[in-house]
Parts: sequence; structure tokens; C-alpha cells
Amino acid sequence: MPLVCLTDFQAHAREHLSKSTWDFIEGGADDCCTRDDNMAAFKKIRLRPRYLKDVSKVDMRTTIQGAEISAPICIAPTGFHRLAWPDGEMSTARAAQAASICYITSTYTSCSLEDIVAAAPRGLRWFQLYVHPDRQINKQIIQKVESLGFTALVITVDVPKVGNRRHDITNQVDLAKKLLLNDLRSPETVNSMPYFQMSPIDPSICWEDLSWFQSMTRLPIILKGILTKEDAELAVKHNVHGIIVSNHGGRQLDEVPASIDALTEVVAAVKGKVEVYLDGGIRTGNDVLKALALGAKCVFVGRPILWGLACKGEHGVKEVLDILKSEFHTSMTLTGCRSVAEINQDLIQFSRL
Repeated sequence: MPLVCLTDFQAHAREHLSKSTWDFIEGGADDCCTRDDNMAAFKKIRLRPRYLKDVSKVDMRTTIQGAEISAPICIAPTGFHRLAWPDGEMSTARAAQAASICYITSTYTSCSLEDIVAAAPRGLRWFQLYVHPDRQINKQIIQKVESLGFTALVITVDVPKVGNRRHDITNQVDLAKKLLLNDLRSPETVNSMPYFQMSPIDPSICWEDLSWFQSMTRLPIILKGILTKEDAELAVKHNVHGIIVSNHGGRQLDEVPASIDALTEVVAAVKGKVEVYLDGGIRTGNDVLKALALGAKCVFVGRPILWGLACKGEHGVKEVLDILKSEFHTSMTLTGCRSVAEINQDLIQFSRL
């Protein structure tokens, strides 16, 4: 049977992956309230279509940080793609390049950055950074990604420590034994322990440290993990170039707002001074439309990319992206939007259910 929606890929991927790998990909923190709310919150929003408009031509193109993409649907940073497919992030990068959208490569990639770039040399790529306690290692990573043609630095801010992921504890997941992270090892441990195993994320990182990162690179800096207007205002004050409204797919602090519920106050707080993006819970083209109507410039998709990868590798990722793009095109057409610029808050209402 053909796979016709993202939940079809989800079911198919579950059959292909080991229990521990599936639990690692799907698991959230604690009771998984936020993970599940990310999707449920979209269903509380209804669409208000406008008819008798000429929608014979619908243009999904937009820009992020000045670069054109074919649709406002891009790939969020997720780690360890080789858990899902042998070619890992190389397959993901090729699919993103073919779709003419952006792929944010994770710090915890299971392929070398050189191999990822070689696999998709024309792709639009950003790099997601987990801040290491050693400033010199951060500097080396930033210089490397800049030299390899990554065009933005995405700093994840919601992981001063890893969330309480019960499935991984139960399954005794030790990714370091499964995968060697080729790029991200400190020099003295190249022949011994993988970087992921021995390198903690810096819990001391604070707003004042952003100036140091800005001094290290010419790349635009985007903060991933903002959920409140207070932090959004501080991000603008500290001259970042973008914000990804995100709760880490519900994998960090449980019982925080769904990403789509946090989006409105962040968009209002930045007052158009920086671009705002969203990840978390995107499963349909309608979801994409709702996020854009509430002020997101673009959405980033996480788990469904891994589902596609687990099913069919590069071709599976391409199919997932094609489904979302096709659904989004239909959503635009049926609500009377001829371009992304026409998507606005008048198209939605919040359900009382």
C-alpha cells in the first residue's frame, strides 16, 4: 500500500526500527504531555477559508535569512540519523537539496560534516550548536561549519541539562557505543572515547555570552528553544537574527506550552525585528498554514524526517517533504491564498472544543 500521509510513515517506521531506537526517536520527557500537546494544539485551531479568488496559480516560495526556499517547510536538527538509515545525514541532506529547502544539521550528527556537504554541495544548510563548556572547542566547530558553507548558526538554548527521558533510561540507551561522532571529539580523545559520551553541554551559558559567539562568526545567529515573550525580547535586545519557537519536541521540560501556543506571544514580542520560526507537532499541510497564519516565517520538521529515513532513506525523506508540500499547496488553494504573503491571522480561529 502507498504511504499517503505522515502518520503512514510513522507506522511503517515503527515496524522497521528496534524498540530502543523507536523509543529514542519518539520519546518525550516525563509523562510526554508536551510532546502530545504539540500535535493536539493544532487541532484546536480552525481555518476560515475565503472563496471566489483566482487560485489557478499558487506560489509556496518564501525566504529565510534572505535565502529562497521552495516552501516554508524545512528540516529541524535531530541527531544520529544512522540509527534510522545507513547513510544517515547524507541521505537527509540530499533530500533537502532536491526539495530546495533548508536542513539544520545537528551537533550530534552521525556522519562527518565533510561527507554531509559533499553529499549535497548545493544545499541550504544551517548548523545547530549545543554549547560545549570548552570555549576553544566551540570556536573550532564554528570555524569549521563556516568554512564548509553553512550559512547560519542555530544555538539551542533549552538544554542546560538533558530532560528526563524515561524510555531511554529504561532501555539503557548508550548512543556512544552505537555511533562514533566523527567531527565532534576533542583532540586528546580522538582515539579513545566519543565526544558525545565525554562532553557535557554547558549549563552556565547566559545572555551575556552571545556577544562572544557573535565575535566568533559572521554567520547569523538564531536561538532555538524560546517559548516566552520575555526571552524573545531579550533575544532582540542581544541582536540575534532569528528565533525558533520550540520545546524540543517535548523532550526537555515537560508541561510547557505547545510550540504553536507559544508562537503568538513570541511573534508579538519581537515586533517584526527578527524572523520567527517554529518546530514541534507539524504533521500536515494545514499545520504549516496555521503556523504561518500565527506569524511563523517557516516551520521545521523533526520526527517525520526520521520516519521517512527509516522507511526508504533519501527517497523516504523526499516523500515526506513532498506530502507536506502537496498538502500545504492544497491548504493554500482551499483557503484562497495565492502566495505565502497572503497567509494571515484572519484565516484562523480557535475552536471552543
